[in-house]
Amino acid sequence: MRTIALFSRGIAAGSIALFAASVSFYASAEEGLHSTLDNLLSKYVTPISNGASTQVNYDGFKKEQTTLNEYLARISKVEQSTFNSWNKDKQLAFLINAYNAYTIELILTEYPDIDSIRDLGSFFSSPWKKEIAPLLGETRTLDEIEHELIRGTNQTTKTYNEPRIHFAVNCASVGCPALREEAYTGDKLDSQLEAQTKRFLADASRNKMSDDTLYLSKIFDWYSEDFERKDGEWRGTSTLTEFILLYKDAMQLTDAQVSALKNNTADIEFLNYDWALNAAR
Repeated sequence: MRTIALFSRGIAAGSIALFAASVSFYASAEEGLHSTLDNLLSKYVTPISNGASTQVNYDGFKKEQTTLNEYLARISKVEQSTFNSWNKDKQLAFLINAYNAYTIELILTEYPDIDSIRDLGSFFSSPWKKEIAPLLGETRTLDEIEHELIRGTNQTTKTYNEPRIHFAVNCASVGCPALREEAYTGDKLDSQLEAQTKRFLADASRNKMSDDTLYLSKIFDWYSEDFERKDGEWRGTSTLTEFILLYKDAMQLTDAQVSALKNNTADIEFLNYDWALNAAR
């Protein structure tokens, strides 16, 4: 009996060790999931305008398109059950990376013979509605990734409640917030989103205040519902001006301008959007 007990304990200990090794392997694999994209972005995305924005070396991405496709194949194999087991930050980082990487791949289908991502569509077909992205068990469009999965517009409760994603997803256009020079990761997501938000709002060519008029990117108009929320739903903000005031230092607002925003006496105008390709010149 003693021999059997020792044998049983040996099997149990072996099973535990095997399970622990398996968990460690998958954790390590998930942590490195975006390393290929991270390497590509660090090589082919360059800061411009004193770091306010970036430009993309699509020629470089074209030369390493096989590597990009390998990354896309890897993330396309992530199962919904695995995705569901991740925390919210890890999920959101995954979705933002997927959107940005599939957008780059879409540009490469016709690059260098395009001047704008909109050239990839037509009067009857939007480039954002092309089914190009195998992800979480379905072939999805960029619109589905952004609006349904990231923004949660097909859900009664928004999954992530994160307005700063608008400064992270990149539509390959000059008017877009900068494509970040690194991949997003769950453990750094908050600091990455915060840096992207400050970066975008500090860019006076897209967002600025002159006298009592606040000039903002069209993004704030298109997605106004993500900034106009119920009281305190995101860091105590419920209006667009309250969101902007969180970043008054990034925009270098004067005390008088801050007072105008707080007192709702400032006008808001939305700037024209530049759809030119954000390609390195």
